[in-house]
Amino acid sequence: MIGLSVKEWAAWAPGLVDQAAWSAWAQAPWLPTGDETPALSEVPAMQRRRIERLGRMAIQTAFWCQGAEEGGVPMVFASRHGDVARSMELLEALVAGDSPSPTTFGLSVHNAIAALYSILRGERGNYVATAGGMATVETAFIEAAALLADGAPEVLLVVYDAPLPPVYAGFADEPDAGFAWCWRLVATDPAFPTLRLAWAADEGDDTPAPLPHGLDMLRFLLAREPRLTWCGDGVRWQWRRDA
Repeated sequence: MIGLSVKEWAAWAPGLVDQAAWSAWAQAPWLPTGDETPALSEVPAMQRRRIERLGRMAIQTAFWCQGAEEGGVPMVFASRHGDVARSMELLEALVAGDSPSPTTFGLSVHNAIAALYSILRGERGNYVATAGGMATVETAFIEAAALLADGAPEVLLVVYDAPLPPVYAGFADEPDAGFAWCWRLVATDPAFPTLRLAWAADEGDDTPAPLPHGLDMLRFLLAREPRLTWCGDGVRWQWRRDA
């Protein structure tokens, strides 16, 4: 079992733009929908224009959570699907016989959003971009624990996803929503909410849920539930929240 404490958090989704709204949502959750985009006022307009909606969501929560004066913190950016809309643009261009846009290609790779954030802030520290299927949050949490065990004082964990393009609808195995959240994680500290994670092999059926799992993990933190257990891809994941 591993345990980390959440020193600070921030989140964004359509209709949910501050901590009070998110805390109320956690008591009666619903699936966020809509086309709104965060303002991302921390970024100059010329640079902001290059960032698609998914990147804006992720980068906005990271700015809110990290603070303006802090830097040098290792970062874990985690998304199950990444910016798949940009990948679709590339594929459609190839089908049409057009040359793919180098800019679209460069920003479609899985670590592009993490790279943009590090450039915008002038960060020179470590960052990693992960994807772990339905267990993307769990694998990212383990990555953060490893960074802390290596001596990092804290880790910035950013989790984000967007609805899949319609062509992929037949492959969806959980509800679709656009959202992003960020946790500043530190070694276990009784002054902050502490999450503990354990796992074991399990061949049972995957656990259905009314929310995408990445978003349900934020609900679990904010709702102050003591436990959350779910199965996916042959693994039983067990979360515990210290009181």
